[in-house]
Amino acid sequence: MAGAKLLCFVCLCVVILSLTTAQSSRSKPSKTGKGKEDLKNEIDKLWREVNALKEMQALQTVCLKGTKVHKKCYLASKSQKNYHAANEDCIAQGGTLSIPQSADEGNSLRSYAKKSLSGAKDFWIGVNDMTTEGKFVDLNGSPITYVNWDRNEPRGGTRENCAAASIGGQGKWSDEVCRNEKRYICQFLIP
Repeated sequence: MAGAKLLCFVCLCVVILSLTTAQSSRSKPSKTGKGKEDLKNEIDKLWREVNALKEMQALQTVCLKGTKVHKKCYLASKSQKNYHAANEDCIAQGGTLSIPQSADEGNSLRSYAKKSLSGAKDFWIGVNDMTTEGKFVDLNGSPITYVNWDRNEPRGGTRENCAAASIGGQGKWSDEVCRNEKRYICQFLIP
């Protein structure tokens, strides 16, 4: 609700600024056109702020539907998809597949998965070794700094390149065939 009030205030400011500038430009003509350029810059700046507010409001909606943990919002999937389709779905919503960065974050993610992914035994996370066998990275290709591999994992060789986290068993990870269909959790960074 506060976001909506702020959005209305910003829009009102744009209208007032436009009317004020339009009236002053009618009363004394500008030889350089600098007044118009300043107005255009101010309006562009205000629209950027409005769009940022809309984005924040969308994130708050995601957080309300899902859960907020460690400056991230998590939102559980309603269906199963292969790794690539799951990641594309998260991207389409403005996020990525979840990537735990610490044991605490991994535990919070697993707790949310227990509540939200009923019937699932594991779920996709944004970790893979598709580019270089045995070198697991996040979705941006950056090396991962936190791992929670299950005993004897990763063990899939070139066939299993995508990571899944178990819902039971302390959220341990395993490497899986990327074409398998699993539930997933999208993460959204909160500014």
